[in-house]
Amino acid sequence: MMIYVNWKRLSITLLEDLDLKFLVNASTLSGKATIPGNKSGTARGLVFGSLAEGTTILKNPLTNLDSYSIVKMMRALGASIDTSKDSEWIITGTGGALVVPACVLDAENSGTGFYFVLALCSLIPGYSVLTGDYQICYRPAQPMIDAINTLGGEAFSTRGIGTAPVVVKGPIRGGEISFPGVNSQWMTPFLCACALAQGDTLIRETDLLERPYVDMTIGMLQRAGIVVENRNYEEFFIRGNQKFKPFTYTLPGDWGSSGYPMIATAITKGSKVTFNGLDLGDFAGETAFVKILKDMGASVTVTDNGRGGITVEGGATLQGIHIDCSGTPDAVPILAVLGCYAQGKTVLENIGACRLKETDRAKSIKEELTKMGAHFEETRDSLTIFHSPLHGAVLSGHHDHRIVMATTVAALIAEGQSEIEDAEYAAVSFPNFHELMTMLHADIKRI
Repeated sequence: MMIYVNWKRLSITLLEDLDLKFLVNASTLSGKATIPGNKSGTARGLVFGSLAEGTTILKNPLTNLDSYSIVKMMRALGASIDTSKDSEWIITGTGGALVVPACVLDAENSGTGFYFVLALCSLIPGYSVLTGDYQICYRPAQPMIDAINTLGGEAFSTRGIGTAPVVVKGPIRGGEISFPGVNSQWMTPFLCACALAQGDTLIRETDLLERPYVDMTIGMLQRAGIVVENRNYEEFFIRGNQKFKPFTYTLPGDWGSSGYPMIATAITKGSKVTFNGLDLGDFAGETAFVKILKDMGASVTVTDNGRGGITVEGGATLQGIHIDCSGTPDAVPILAVLGCYAQGKTVLENIGACRLKETDRAKSIKEELTKMGAHFEETRDSLTIFHSPLHGAVLSGHHDHRIVMATTVAALIAEGQSEIEDAEYAAVSFPNFHELMTMLHADIKRI
């Protein structure tokens, strides 16, 4: 029986019961594709708009499951958010006067939402309880818990293991805190929350990775009238008692999502696709996809810095290279697929942050691609992929949207059919992934 899903109304808590699969065969892609709005930008826009006094308008938001999870939590904290039009969301903010939630805040599968709202709850003079799905409940949050306690708030893990569920009470006063740099998601929410603290805050970072996400956060905070002083990514100074201003922002296409159809085009023979809605001037670290593909020998034509379209042609012989993933941890799974196609070996370096996401993504993608015949060498901070002809297999998506989409792309160059489990999780970040790929003539059946 074929199942058609209204992703907009689907709660992540139903995903395990939905049990979708992709059946995938080798394909040749062609056509034009418009990449949906930026996931990280949509999340930040929802949070910053909810803190502003007045009306914020987000145009071209990403209407994915994570975005709706954040909408639900920000409404519980006092914001009014109109999502009736997919093309434009209207936020009536709280002016920073967040309310004690009347319910447990459920981030569902949104790591970004969980970490941002955890920091925001430290501003509220009352107790908040924050949780998520089973993956969120095993993602580390102890550095944030420690920071809240240091800044004068109160926070603790109900299980005493530094993970959700977390109980939080504010308000934080400001002060000095520090974070290990392996995961920027622990620090960036405080760039936002500490602007509303009673006093100034100094944040120290050690060997900060994921810097493009930090740049995006600071850039979008500037749109909202918030000033953050970045001292060479080693210290961040945030003046307290700032005010968030409303803003209007058109979300660019999501570079992270673009990697799946873009790399699929580059590695499938005879393919040619033009991608619209992207801008190489974006903050996203995944703008590196264009350079990576060119450096490996792919045919990539860029018009007007990407704003006029990016055309990728498949079939070229690609050569493995070394890729620094410190700014693009979410790209590790799809880059591993690219490495299987490239001649020689491809080395993904500085991958530590990818191990702290919905799954240990280096481990998960290695496990699944190995079923297809791929060969790897792995260290804690690197993944080496050797050129490997792939064959069809039954693959687990590990309940992780990026593993689902990466293995689907791998199946497009495999000999024989592949079955991808947990296909419903693609909607976490790319709600029209199946529709876009099949529009480009990918042989992907959803069952």
